[in-house]
Amino acid sequence: MRIHLFVVCLVQMVVFPVLLFGSEPIRFGVSLGVTGSYKLTSSKQRDAYLLFEEEVNEKGGILGRPVKFVILDNESKVERAVEQYETLIVKDKVDFVIGPYTSTLTLAISKVVEKYGYPTLAAGAASDKIWQQGYENIFGMWTPASRYSLGFLKMITYNKLDNLVIVTPDDPFGYSIAEGAKKWANALRLNVLDFITFKYGTKDLSDIAKRVRSSQPEVVICTGHYYVGEAMRKAFDHIDWEPRVFFATVSPTYQKYYDDFGEKVELDFSSSIWEPHPKLNYPGSFEFAKRYKERYGNPPTYHAASAYAAGEVMKKAIETAGSLDRDKVREVLQNLNTLTLLGRYAVDKTGVQIKRFPLVVQWQQGKKEIVWPKELQTAPYKFKELE
Repeated sequence: MRIHLFVVCLVQMVVFPVLLFGSEPIRFGVSLGVTGSYKLTSSKQRDAYLLFEEEVNEKGGILGRPVKFVILDNESKVERAVEQYETLIVKDKVDFVIGPYTSTLTLAISKVVEKYGYPTLAAGAASDKIWQQGYENIFGMWTPASRYSLGFLKMITYNKLDNLVIVTPDDPFGYSIAEGAKKWANALRLNVLDFITFKYGTKDLSDIAKRVRSSQPEVVICTGHYYVGEAMRKAFDHIDWEPRVFFATVSPTYQKYYDDFGEKVELDFSSSIWEPHPKLNYPGSFEFAKRYKERYGNPPTYHAASAYAAGEVMKKAIETAGSLDRDKVREVLQNLNTLTLLGRYAVDKTGVQIKRFPLVVQWQQGKKEIVWPKELQTAPYKFKELE
């Protein structure tokens, strides 16, 4: 019996890899801004896709076939991203595509994937506008942007911090968050002293910072991609002023933010879709964070986790459909309810993610802590005492 089992195991070890890697790979096309203004975040997503590719192939691939990610650099440009999704679908004939990083690019390429009937996970976008176009092929991975600040606003409400200013660029992602923040602030009867919009791409926010200071808010909410929070922080330094409470999207979720500014950003807040902490208890989450850091030498952000989770969702959808038929996979994605390292995936009839909620994180003594909701806290939140 033991000899028989040994022979069976030996055959599986030798024959299975031959069958797997003798098959045509299932190809996933992705266009990312690994150069240009989105390179910091897009590079993390690229690395996570490649890690998923390696690990899923080590475990037998999908439907007995290896997986291959075809990743193109869109240089962080809208027109380039649109061209590349056309190329991936029409010329390269990839089996599936996953959306790019940023809501601006995802909104632009949505027309392409809709035209060709490619069910697509928006693994790097959250603007509500994406799901207001009537498309049937875009499925969300993140909390809608309009709800990004809700937990934070509840938190300051409980602590009787009433006066705030909202600052946002005019891009779809940042503006959706800002509009949502204003809506929820009004609902919570907070006092929005000013709502400031500036042209996306503006790097010197010194004049914006002076306008913010003139309102004398307790709280400043700054929305948008990484560079916006960074630019706002530099502007505060430039005018030698800061609010008691500063909340920015994206930038404070990165180690780079603290490395660049140091103690100046102690107690800064942000929203996060995911953090590598055992307390979240999502399957494979903490292990992914460890493997990613070992491989790339830096910790993953929620953007990297989203990319890896997109691979998990696509694997589940294809295996549930039992084929690569895109109509069948689309139907599965519409109705799927499954756990990933990012948390639970499920969407409504428009494709909006309905099972994700944003955490609130804060830098405390050089460490990023989860401070909201209370049941997931790794540390209690704190507020600055200004002179």
